[in-house]
Amino acid sequence: MRNNSIAYVAIVDYGTGNLFSVMQACERVGLLATITSSPQEILNASVVILPGVGAFGEAMKSLRKVGLVEPLQKVACSGIPLIGICLGMQLLMTESHEFGRHLGLGIIEGEVFRMKETQNAVHYYKVPQVGWNRIQLTEVASEGSRKLVGGPKNNLLAGIEQNAFMYFVHSYYCKPNDINSVLSVTQHGEFTFCSALRCGNVYGFQFHPEKSGSLGLHIYRNLARMIQ
Repeated sequence: MRNNSIAYVAIVDYGTGNLFSVMQACERVGLLATITSSPQEILNASVVILPGVGAFGEAMKSLRKVGLVEPLQKVACSGIPLIGICLGMQLLMTESHEFGRHLGLGIIEGEVFRMKETQNAVHYYKVPQVGWNRIQLTEVASEGSRKLVGGPKNNLLAGIEQNAFMYFVHSYYCKPNDINSVLSVTQHGEFTFCSALRCGNVYGFQFHPEKSGSLGLHIYRNLARMIQ
């Protein structure tokens, strides 16, 4: 039974991820947050954030070991906002091709692939991508988009300007089956990939909002408004 008397963010602890950075970002915008591996706390939360760094297959093993696969799938079906960050976004997908093929949480239909290294006349774009890059908002992310159920309040990118800089650290990217779930794309040289998505109450960011300065904090403020 969900406790609706206290609004809090559950930051999922499965042995990987920037847990304390995410918690500090939540606290800076006035959100009560807890780092937890308790299925009950996760199911009772007002928002669930799934961070992550490292390899997809090992992360899924860890989620299974601590018994969090089914609770996260239940959250996705419950209407509670579920937010995957970096590897956490990738774990939401059906499967990954990182060091073989690995099944993900299956919350969003799609696959995870390795980024492509590209080169032009002046620069070689290596993988992993580490550092600042721009996000290009899609029509779906626009505040007035009719495709975005719930309108601006449910758009975590509301108020973020086109081509805003965010901080990335990754070698793999998500390719969702439904292109209408893509909120933003990013170019790494000549290669373009999905950098933010939304499917109902489930969101994913390939970049790290908690490491993206004032613009990243703006996303957390949008989250605070969403649950108030």
